[in-house]
Amino acid sequence: MRNPFHLLLVLLIIFASAGQVYSQSAVSKKLRHVVMFGWNQDADPAQISKIVDAFGALPSKIALIKGYEWGTNNSPEKLNQGLTHCFFLTFNSEADRDAYLVHPAHQEFVKLLKPAPAKVTVLDYWTN
Repeated sequence: MRNPFHLLLVLLIIFASAGQVYSQSAVSKKLRHVVMFGWNQDADPAQISKIVDAFGALPSKIALIKGYEWGTNNSPEKLNQGLTHCFFLTFNSEADRDAYLVHPAHQEFVKLLKPAPAKVTVLDYWTN
């Protein structure tokens, strides 16, 4: 007959491992902040470039931004509803995102947007 303490030890290790996996998955969730712009046909390409550059400078000014990428639409489906530029930011928490929104560097960036984009869509979600 096996030692009951050996069985108890094995069960404790299994439960501890399961708890660690659960803990890691909960911690690894990230808040994504997606911003998409569409422009009028007569929008100044230099102004668009200035906005893209200013958006790209935000991560160096706001440490709460944990990830940043951007790109332009190239989908063949033509379902973008006039949105051409997508910016994708990552935050650790809703509190970090909320602090980003009122951060002076973000507020300065928002001033650059007037009146350039014809369309703006913002979507935030937690990763699964």
